[in-house]
Amino acid sequence: MIPLVLILTTLLFRALGACGVLRFATWPASAAHGLAVMLLFTASAHFVPAGVTVMPNHADMVRMVPPFLPFADALVYLTGVFELLGAAGLVLTATRKPAAYALAALFIALLPANIHAATAHVPFAGGAATPLWQRIPEQILYLATALWIARATRITTSESPQIKEKVHS
Repeated sequence: MIPLVLILTTLLFRALGACGVLRFATWPASAAHGLAVMLLFTASAHFVPAGVTVMPNHADMVRMVPPFLPFADALVYLTGVFELLGAAGLVLTATRKPAAYALAALFIALLPANIHAATAHVPFAGGAATPLWQRIPEQILYLATALWIARATRITTSESPQIKEKVHS
């Protein structure tokens, strides 16, 4: 479900770019916004009370934390804040590149929790655990997207000839 949020919102933003919305004039910019929307969904689970069962909640996220890490409760809140900050950083053109690199590092840091959740069969929102064969490719997709955004964010909007041409025509 969450990878679909990334893919569909990226396509939607790029369609808006094709219709003339300059903010979404490139695939990397559209992907940055798509990843930001996805992160709003994933980060929200870090703060949802345990009684909520229609989506993953804080208690689900705490169970994902590998047992060797201390302060699981605090780590869940902290990673939720990092995801929200990363989402904001992706939307702001001036901070997009460092935010994308920081998110790439976060996605790598979260990999042990995803592996633990799959191998320990941690259920979400009362449903079945997400299998490892699904979790790892999802993490690779998010990591690859963040790195692509970071690497593609080399020129500012004012320096891009394609965007400059659209602005002045």
